[in-house]
Amino acid sequence: MRIFIGGHEAVSTDEFIELALGTPLELWLGVEGESEEERAARLDAARDILAEYPNLPDDVSRVAAQVIAANAPELFNIVPLPPRATARRRNSKGRVAA
Repeated sequence: MRIFIGGHEAVSTDEFIELALGTPLELWLGVEGESEEERAARLDAARDILAEYPNLPDDVSRVAAQVIAANAPELFNIVPLPPRATARRRNSKGRVAA
């Protein structure tokens, strides 16, 4: 199955996420061994993006749910469980024991 986002083909999961976000994945997750200065700059850039696009987290969540629903619908096949029956024992006089 080929997945295109904005005319670009996503050939890996990371690339799909990057195309869906419109930013490199490392911006949000960081990279191993980054310095405190690099981390502060990365978080500052992420805050700027979220300030400019406040709906980004909701949009990303919606896209992720759509992709999961399209490619793995069994994950959304939720069957409600019946309520748990609480077993109450009666004592010899017919009263419910606590």
